[in-house]
Amino acid sequence: MTIKVLGYGATQVKANLAPLHFERREVRADDVEIEILYCGVCHSDLHQVENDWGMSHYPLVPGHEIVGKVVKVGDKVTKFKVGDIAGVGCIVDSCRHCSPCEHGLEQYCEAGFTETYNGIDPHDNMPTYGGYSERIIVSERFVLKIPNGIPLEAAAPLLCAGITTWSPLKHWQVGKNTRVAVVGLGGLGHMAIKLAKGLGAEVTLFTRSQNKSSDAIRLGADHIVLSTDEAQMQAVKGKFDVIIDTVPNVHDINPYLATLSLNGTIVLVGYLGPLEPFVHSFNLISGRKTVAGSMIGGIPETQEMLDFCAEHGISSDVEVINIQYINQAFARMKKSDVKYRFVIDMQSLKQDK
Repeated sequence: MTIKVLGYGATQVKANLAPLHFERREVRADDVEIEILYCGVCHSDLHQVENDWGMSHYPLVPGHEIVGKVVKVGDKVTKFKVGDIAGVGCIVDSCRHCSPCEHGLEQYCEAGFTETYNGIDPHDNMPTYGGYSERIIVSERFVLKIPNGIPLEAAAPLLCAGITTWSPLKHWQVGKNTRVAVVGLGGLGHMAIKLAKGLGAEVTLFTRSQNKSSDAIRLGADHIVLSTDEAQMQAVKGKFDVIIDTVPNVHDINPYLATLSLNGTIVLVGYLGPLEPFVHSFNLISGRKTVAGSMIGGIPETQEMLDFCAEHGISSDVEVINIQYINQAFARMKKSDVKYRFVIDMQSLKQDK
C-alpha cells in the first residue's frame, strides 16, 4: 500500500522545482511517520537537481535536513510516540549488519546506505523522496530526537551541515588545547566554527574575503587569516592540529598543508572530485601530515551532536523561506548569497493544495 504526498521536485535535469505528487509507502511495523515542519536547503540538493555528480534520478524531491512532528508510529516502535518532535538526516536505511553499521557508522555501510532522497528502498525497491514535502516515513532506527532548547528551524541544518563538521571534529579528538582552522565560511563552515569553539578549541578562519571577519568573530572564531595574503599565511605556518576544509569547489589545498603542525590533518568535507593541482608530497612527508576526508555521521553520533548543541546553545544561522521561493534560493546559493542556510517553512506547501 502507498499514500499520496505533495512536495516540490524536479522532473528532469536542471529543471525548476515545482509542485509534484508522488507516492510513499504506508507505515511499517518499525516506521515513524513525520509531518515535516522545516527542511534545510543543502548545497547538495542543488548538485542533485542539476545532476552535477552524474547520479541523479528523476523525478527528484530533494531535502535531507528534516524536522517535524510524529503523527503515526508502527506497532513495534518504542522510541517515539505521536506528538514527538523528530528529525531525519541524510540516511534512512542501511544493511544494519556490517561492521560499520554495528558500530553506529551507518554512513560507511559496506552495502551503501539508503539516501533520504534519490535512493532506492532496499525492502520494496521504491524510490526515496526527500523533505521538500508534506511528510516522510522512516524506520525509527534512522530517526533522531530533537531535544528541547533548539529552535526547530535552526535545528534542521544540524542534520547535515552540523553532523558533517561534528564527525571529523570528534574523530580527530578536537577539544581544549586543540588548534583548529576552518576553510570557507558557508553552511558547513559556520557550523564548524561554532562546534569547534563549543568543544573548547582555539579556532581560526581561513578566508579570501576580509569582509567576513566580523561575522566569523561573532560565530566564535578567535583569529582570521586572509588566505590570499602571503605574510599572514607564513605567520601561521605549522600552527594547526586540524583543518576542516568546507569549500565545495575544486581548489588548491597545498597552501593549507603548510599551516599544519607535526601530525596535523586537513579534512575535506565540502568538495567531491579530483584535487587540482596535485598535492605535493613534500608538504606531507615534511611533517607526517595527512589529507583526509569525512562524510556526515552515523545515527548515534548525530544524536550526540544534537544533544551537545542543545546543552551548549548551538544552532544554525538560518534564513526561513516559503517553498515557493526555492528556485530563487537555489540561484542565490550559487552566488553564496545566504547566511548561512536556507530553511523551508513547509507549512507554506499548503498554498499549493
